[in-house]
Amino acid sequence: MGDEVVHELSRQQARQVAVRAQLLSADRPADALDVVRHLGFLQVDLTRVVAQHADLALWTRLGAAHDPEDLEELVGDGALVEHQALLRPSEDVALLRADMDAWPGEPPLKEWQEDLRDWVAANDACRRDVLALLRSEGPTPARDIPDTCEVPWRSSGWTNDKNVMKLLEVMGARGEVAVASREGRERRWDLAERVHPGDPAVPAELAHRAMAERRLRALGLARPRALEAWHEPYDVRDVGEAARVEGVRGLWRVDPSLLDDDFEGRTAILSPLDRLVFDRKRMEDLFAFDYQLEMYKPVAKRQWGYWAMPVLDGDELVGKVDATADREAGVLIVDAVHEDGVWSARRRARVVAELGALADWLGLEVVRP
Repeated sequence: MGDEVVHELSRQQARQVAVRAQLLSADRPADALDVVRHLGFLQVDLTRVVAQHADLALWTRLGAAHDPEDLEELVGDGALVEHQALLRPSEDVALLRADMDAWPGEPPLKEWQEDLRDWVAANDACRRDVLALLRSEGPTPARDIPDTCEVPWRSSGWTNDKNVMKLLEVMGARGEVAVASREGRERRWDLAERVHPGDPAVPAELAHRAMAERRLRALGLARPRALEAWHEPYDVRDVGEAARVEGVRGLWRVDPSLLDDDFEGRTAILSPLDRLVFDRKRMEDLFAFDYQLEMYKPVAKRQWGYWAMPVLDGDELVGKVDATADREAGVLIVDAVHEDGVWSARRRARVVAELGALADWLGLEVVRP
């Protein structure tokens, strides 16, 4: 980095950068598509304990103005496309095309990439059958596509022997097919050329740079080489400017446009998959927040609840809300509000008010057992 200036940030300043970058400060955005464009993507997760993640993430940012039908419309008219379980702005497909064309990745390949490549090659006849069927029939669910694979897919996970589903997902990663629509958990697939816009691919180096810039814009502050998850394989590298956070080892990259002391926060109840908390190491470094998603833990080992939602108050993560939406009964059941540390009466009142706002948005009434 040579003589590059290094910004010295307090923990509070770092948190405020992260909160502002995620559109969780008092200055709310007004448009769902603009939110997704800024964040880069929304994860598709159909868990509906309270609301599906994508809708909950949009409500947290837009407030009562968000209508789930707006998101359905954005997907339906092609403004957003689903790619590898993420909803992305359709114009961003051009940034992904180089990676699709280079599937399964740039050499040297890892062993699992070689195995996947070889499995697809062994089932090339089935791949061609899938393309022919979609070309003829249009959007089709996986259950209606004949399995002509010669080599079955072996996995220790839920995809074991789900040959057509695995092949469709690989073909989606290659840019051959795409999710045309979704009804609940069932996806309907079509040729990618009918779903994706026809913009030419951005060259790989430029595309990766653009994705790094967008990632830093969405996070505000990130480790240069840290990755969030498999679906975001490119780190922020040297984009933005260098920063050091008080009490945290090592250097970060920061979006300098967010270095503004004029911060006004608000209270927000977050999806457990919200990007503010998704990277648990970053969450711990910046917010010193103790949290895990416990839906995969045995009941007896849960501290906070199956789908406990983190609570943001200003620039601090201060607790978790364990709640369930019972739509048939018309109630949002709040089983527990776990307070980290000592809450003031005002903080408690803000969280209660936000729970009321969440219930109003869902068309439910808050009840406590």
